[in-house]
Amino acid sequence: MEELTAGIGSRVQHARFGPGVIIGVKYAQYVVTFMNSGIEEIDKTDPLFEVLYTENKTIEIETVSQVETSLLKMLRLWNGFSEVVPIGERWAGGTLLLQPKDPNLKGKEVPIDVFFHKIVMVRDRLRVLEQQINGHKLLGDEDKVNLQQYITRVYGSLTTFNVLFRDKEHWFTGEKGAKDE
Repeated sequence: MEELTAGIGSRVQHARFGPGVIIGVKYAQYVVTFMNSGIEEIDKTDPLFEVLYTENKTIEIETVSQVETSLLKMLRLWNGFSEVVPIGERWAGGTLLLQPKDPNLKGKEVPIDVFFHKIVMVRDRLRVLEQQINGHKLLGDEDKVNLQQYITRVYGSLTTFNVLFRDKEHWFTGEKGAKDE
């Protein structure tokens, strides 16, 4: 069953913001202009929010870019939930040793799982940056392409760490790898 939602022009009341009118409809929020406080985004499930008079009832729809934006907001909100990327079996439980040239200086040991996690986080943040650039409304196509080329080069610089990944699907691929596919 399709769920109907109040549309643009619907009159509303909010316990905090007072009376208002819906001027935009998103997947989980209404964009409302309130008489006393201006434009606010209000969650559809907000218990302080009430639709007094419904206009332009519509089926809930959202474009792909709006869904992506909503998803990115949720991911940032829960910052820390990310795809589980397994480390290669031969590296699991290992140690990364950084040994300085000078034998009088002490080396640094880092659990390879910790180092690998940081590499995965860099990769994930690069992906988010890539999505932000591609979805940016004020950047022109030429600017997006130029910025995308920098990200591709960064991926290429990080291909050295592919040896740590268990599955090839998680590897960094730079310019050469992208052309091969």
